[in-house]
Amino acid sequence: MNLLAEYGYSPEEIDRRIEDTWYSIFDPESPDRFYFESDDETGYMMDTGNFDARTEGMSYGMMMAVQMNRKDVFDRLWKWSMKHMFMTEGKHAGYFAWSCGTDGTKNAHGPAPDGEEFFALALFFASSRWGDGSSPFDYSTQAKNLLKTCVHRGEDGVGVPMWNPDNYQIKFVPDLDFTDPSYHLPHFYDIFAERAYPEDREFWKKAASASREFLPKACHPETGLAPEYANYDGSPNFFNGHGDFYSDSYRVAANIGLEAVWSGPRPDLTAIADRIQSFFDGKDSADYRSYRIDGTPLDLACLHPVGLIATNAAASLAASPGPVRDRAIALFWNTPPRTGERRYYDNCLYFFSLLALSGRYRVY
Repeated sequence: MNLLAEYGYSPEEIDRRIEDTWYSIFDPESPDRFYFESDDETGYMMDTGNFDARTEGMSYGMMMAVQMNRKDVFDRLWKWSMKHMFMTEGKHAGYFAWSCGTDGTKNAHGPAPDGEEFFALALFFASSRWGDGSSPFDYSTQAKNLLKTCVHRGEDGVGVPMWNPDNYQIKFVPDLDFTDPSYHLPHFYDIFAERAYPEDREFWKKAASASREFLPKACHPETGLAPEYANYDGSPNFFNGHGDFYSDSYRVAANIGLEAVWSGPRPDLTAIADRIQSFFDGKDSADYRSYRIDGTPLDLACLHPVGLIATNAAASLAASPGPVRDRAIALFWNTPPRTGERRYYDNCLYFFSLLALSGRYRVY
């Protein structure tokens, strides 16, 4: 589905926007890039707001690269991730340290599961597009091994799994027993259920079902807004103050849009997308806030307004046709990628939304 083309944007305009956005993130001549290459044939994505490299950004960069058929960039990012982030000792062995300095020094020795799930799917897609090579570029084996660790870590008494084995929901971090709604990617798990090791495939089928049951509970029945952190029943979890609609939450809209494309539309996805778009319709993006999930505005300005505009537009892939969806698409198209210190998160969400809305975020 190329929704942008349906809205009258020409193939040339769409291709130019995609190429220009890729350039802004990855090209060494771009003043706004946040991808950097090292002399050892590696590369990293820098979180420009925090001046580190995160598994979120590294795995996002790999997904962008495989979608754009850029094996050179993909391999550099994967090599950097394996060299600096992959943990071989301790209770988190087999996972990736979620934050490293741009020199590769680990800032933490714990993982963030959204990185692992994006790593795994990007690796499966790389295997399909380019074929497997020698380690660490034996992409499909690396993906299957990573998913095996996510499911089975701790069965020997050391460490803990990334998914709760009782309810099949992804955790915010392995050591804490709650979740993050934006981590729930049942359309990813459908693919894991086909490509993981055979003994793990049933688990991923159950994980996909569990996430599909969870998301409508986590998204408010009137606004569609999800909290950053949630309990397994979908209610907000205010650990460290993250029970409101804020930066992580924006990704839920884009996720349900992509799920509608990859796994098929469903009434519950449409209902959530319509509520989110209706909530933001008519609001000035300059005044976007943090909100309680019931829509009550909080005294905290939106940190990533371009990312929010982009993900709300990506929800159009699941939303009902009509003027509200029209305005969400137009606002996105008329908004350029972000510049300045906070551009990393916004422009990652912007590029993924652009790929999805143009029909170029594909399963390989």
